[in-house]
Formats: sequence, C-alpha cells, structure tokens
Amino acid sequence: MRLDKYLKVSRIIKRRTVANEAADGGRVMLNGKPAKPSAQVKPGDVIEIRFGEHTMKARIENCDEKAQKAEAAMMYTVLENGK
Repeated sequence: MRLDKYLKVSRIIKRRTVANEAADGGRVMLNGKPAKPSAQVKPGDVIEIRFGEHTMKARIENCDEKAQKAEAAMMYTVLENGK
C-alpha cells in the first residue's frame, strides 16, 4: 500500500492530500529514511512523522485497504509519542 493512503486509512493523518504534503515536505520517515508519498509500506515497517515539534513513531501492523474507524487504531502500534 502507498504511504499516503496508509496514513489516511489508519487515520494517523485525516486527509490523503495532507499526508502527501507531509511526505513531500520531508516530515515522514520510513525505516529511518525520508519517504515519498508513493513509497510502499508493509507490516513491520516503522514510520516516524513530525507534527511541528511533536514526533510520533509507530510500527505498521497491517495494511488493510479499508478500515472502519474502530479498526484504524489497530493498524499500527505507537512506539514513541513525544517531543
């Protein structure tokens, strides 16, 4: 699954266009490397997203194409959530 789509489906970022802008702006890392919106993600990958001064690091658990709101939080495990 594409990174931008994963961020939207998992509801880490609410809109796909915002996910695209974050990745293009260099604020998203995939396995320790800057990621483009089109980067392919798979279970086990680690993503790190900077929201201003706040950084979130999470491990991808599954890549369901469609997830209900209640299931979205189970698509990843937060490893680090701080400043």
